Amino acid sequence: MNNPLAFLLATVLCASTAVAADSRTATLEVANMDCAVCPITVRKALEKVPGVASAKVDLKSKSAVVVFDPARASPEALTRATTDAGYPSTVKRLQ
Repeated sequence: MNNPLAFLLATVLCASTAVAADSRTATLEVANMDCAVCPITVRKALEKVPGVASAKVDLKSKSAVVVFDPARASPEALTRATTDAGYPSTVKRLQ
């Protein structure tokens, strides 16, 4: 490619596709959440786990959906992070 910007863009797009293809999604059932601050605490605990790309926590359903790199994180690491933060969790679904 003669255009360095186009080459850089193509490289970034290919790299992000490769990461997305290798990611897994875990849905966790999270106990002890009873106020508006609880999901924030759980999300921050999950985001500290190396390999976590995103974490969305819902107070109403008492659940968390976590996208992670299985080469760097495991479902056990995710549940350990929430438990260590005071919110025991179990894996409800793993994709």
